[in-house]
Amino acid sequence: MGIVKDNIYLYDEALADFVFDDKVAAVFSDMINRSVPGYALAVRMIAIIAARYAKAGSNLYDLGCSLGAVSFLLRQLELDDCRIIGVDNSEAMLQRCEQYMRDGSGLPYELRCQDVQQSSLENASVVVLNFTLQFIPPEQRDALVQKIYQALNPGGVLIVSEKVVFDELDKNELFIDLHHRFKQANGYSEMEISRKRSAIENVLIPETLEVHEQRFRSAGFSQVEIWFQCFNFASLFAVK
Repeated sequence: MGIVKDNIYLYDEALADFVFDDKVAAVFSDMINRSVPGYALAVRMIAIIAARYAKAGSNLYDLGCSLGAVSFLLRQLELDDCRIIGVDNSEAMLQRCEQYMRDGSGLPYELRCQDVQQSSLENASVVVLNFTLQFIPPEQRDALVQKIYQALNPGGVLIVSEKVVFDELDKNELFIDLHHRFKQANGYSEMEISRKRSAIENVLIPETLEVHEQRFRSAGFSQVEIWFQCFNFASLFAVK
């Protein structure tokens, strides 16, 4: 699939709350790479971490799989009797994900158009939430993480990437500024950055790293590690 440039927020009609509709799906590859510092690296590292913990005869879940960047790499893992299960509630994203996955080879896969909170999870050795938890209402996140913990086999791993905030005001403002500079360096105008921020502020609710760590430990995970951070974006994994 060719990459279409994201210019959604050049236009006034894009000022409604952010949704993963066909318009966003069409430009998502460009949008995510120009908006999230370290995204491509994080995706590659997720596959490496998954390879460390994935077990033969289990399911590997990509919750909020979007266009399938993580699912595509998980399919390449050399495992026996495993299945990749991608879940997303956007039909527009899944249609493109199906095209992408169809071009690859490897482990069998299943794509589900479902709310990740409602999708059944079982016999899991790897569960990925790659910039997904931040779109779940904060009061519902504990229940989702607990559900994932229960579905994971002993020694299984939950891998999470998120936009984060910081309790220290100066630090928080610094990383927001650096993130905006990153987007400007990737060709977004001040107007586009401002409009995107307005559209997404009630949809994407970030939390601190400390809140994430405490949530994982409260769910029962025995090990929690921060493995990547670039400005106000970070990745963690939690082992059962």
